[in-house]
Amino acid sequence: MKLSVLIPVYNEEMTIGELIERVARVDLGNIEMEIIVANDGSTDASAQIIEEHRALHADLIRTYSMPINLGKGAAIRLGLYHAQGDVILIQDADLELDPNEYGSLLQPIIAGTTDVVYGSRFLNARKRGVPLLTRLGNRFLTTLTNLLFGTRLTDMETAYKVFRRELLRGVRLRCVHFDFEPEITGQLAKRGHRIVEVPISYNPRRADEGKKISWVDGIEAIYTLLRVRWTG
Repeated sequence: MKLSVLIPVYNEEMTIGELIERVARVDLGNIEMEIIVANDGSTDASAQIIEEHRALHADLIRTYSMPINLGKGAAIRLGLYHAQGDVILIQDADLELDPNEYGSLLQPIIAGTTDVVYGSRFLNARKRGVPLLTRLGNRFLTTLTNLLFGTRLTDMETAYKVFRRELLRGVRLRCVHFDFEPEITGQLAKRGHRIVEVPISYNPRRADEGKKISWVDGIEAIYTLLRVRWTG
């Protein structure tokens, strides 16, 4: 099995270097890994830092860049286009999530019990520190997802989404912003793929530390869920 770790990046100069090193140090045993960094038109020093770390791990990391900022969804789609792994794992460029948990995220796929795994921040008993608005917004969107698609998720908006690459054959992904999360969830669920959740740790950051998602993204998520459910 080969794992493709996709890292979408936009203005993450404070964290991207450490994040890349954390991912590069992950030991997956006999599972081969590639790291694909998709730079979404960053205007800070992210591109330079990415290149410095790519040079240190030239056999492991491939980088791709867009000339302008389009959005997280667009960056992930760029990474998906170039991914060569059997399994895709999406990793945010901040330090909110821990790459050392890749093993538990991959376990249900390795065991053959499912082809899709989500890391849930809300199944972890140590979920203190998650902002109230984050919990409420996520609960609403996750409940709406469950009602529309018959899923039983606790964290639809999680950044840790892991799935076999072959599941996206014939799936048209359109979203370019944070609405990628509901779009891919709806598309997978609509095709009957069972999504298994595993608990993950979470170290949330604030808006003044670079957090980018806002209430506008919540509105886009609602629209995307309805669109995917009724039109595709």
